[in-house]
Amino acid sequence: MTRSPLLDLPGAIGHPDGDAGGPDADVAAHHGDPFAEQRAASRRAVVVDRSHRGLVLVTGPDRGSWLHLLVSQQVADLPEGHGTEGLVLDVQGRVEHHAVIGHVDGGLWLSVEPGTAPALAAYLESMKFWSDVTVRDATDEFAQLAVLGPQVTDVLTAAGVEVPSDPEGVVALPGGGVVRRVPWPTETTSVDLLVPRAQLVDWWERLRGAGAAAAGLDAFEALRVAALRPRLHVDTDERTIPHEVGWIGAAVHLTKGCYRGQETVSRVANLGRPPRQMVLVHLVSGDDALPPPGTPLLSAEGGRAVGRVGTAVRHHELGSVALALVKRSAVAGTGDSGPATLWVADDRDEGSPGPATIDPDSVPPDSGEPPGRAAVRRLQG
Repeated sequence: MTRSPLLDLPGAIGHPDGDAGGPDADVAAHHGDPFAEQRAASRRAVVVDRSHRGLVLVTGPDRGSWLHLLVSQQVADLPEGHGTEGLVLDVQGRVEHHAVIGHVDGGLWLSVEPGTAPALAAYLESMKFWSDVTVRDATDEFAQLAVLGPQVTDVLTAAGVEVPSDPEGVVALPGGGVVRRVPWPTETTSVDLLVPRAQLVDWWERLRGAGAAAAGLDAFEALRVAALRPRLHVDTDERTIPHEVGWIGAAVHLTKGCYRGQETVSRVANLGRPPRQMVLVHLVSGDDALPPPGTPLLSAEGGRAVGRVGTAVRHHELGSVALALVKRSAVAGTGDSGPATLWVADDRDEGSPGPATIDPDSVPPDSGEPPGRAAVRRLQG
């Protein structure tokens, strides 16, 4: 992936990890005021450069039934004009790939994390066998922009773009590409545009001229964290299963079968509970740098490692917050007695360990009924 040409426009400021080659180094972190950009996404409309994401395109008459056998979501009957999310799991049910899927114009468009398209395309290619499908890494052909906010429809209409009426609808973009509505990261309308990469700057200027404010990836990530939406390889690690991060339903269909890792998905859903849970934690960072993904979280008593920090951001209303994967036993302290407090294991010279308080509203509900007993009751019912 190459550096986005939008980084060369006036006002665009690169991501701090640019020199380190981090996953977001090729797009703008912000355009001068990340908090103002977040507020604009909540009140008006913004456009965000997400052109560093990858794209895998699956075409051919067998595309739906074939991909259905490889991913965790129900896609065999996904009609054209609709979208969903899906995962590729390993044999132990651990997440290897996450894709935002749109079915339109005779193809399944899989938008994936930066740098992951070649590996996903290679895996899919190896599983073609006799199926009549074509798989290609189309990252160099199309670039992604996100348009967010309550005035998105007005902006896109002014730009000559049709907005799908369905909450996860997808339509073809005249001249090439697709328009897909997504249910996050804002509470209002969020739309992804996949545009010809050669026209990326033209589309940016077109949307800006239609009334969208410029926003960087920092604003998008802050809104995503507040919406409790995980990001592969940032909020997940090599042991993550879908149940831990809220991907059941959104990206996993519990009643479909015949895909790698299904046994683990079914067993945890029916007979057990996931070993960890993704929660929102409030940080006390001050002017210190935020903890990077993978930073351990320690118990308040004994200092045992009980979790890991994922995406840490500064939110315009919530302050310094992060998504975190935490052991169920540590999350269990959050409830009527108040939020549970953990500690960030920070051994950097410029910082010191600080508290990480679990937000009670982010803790997944627990019916209290053992999953095995619930499974029996469902069968009897």
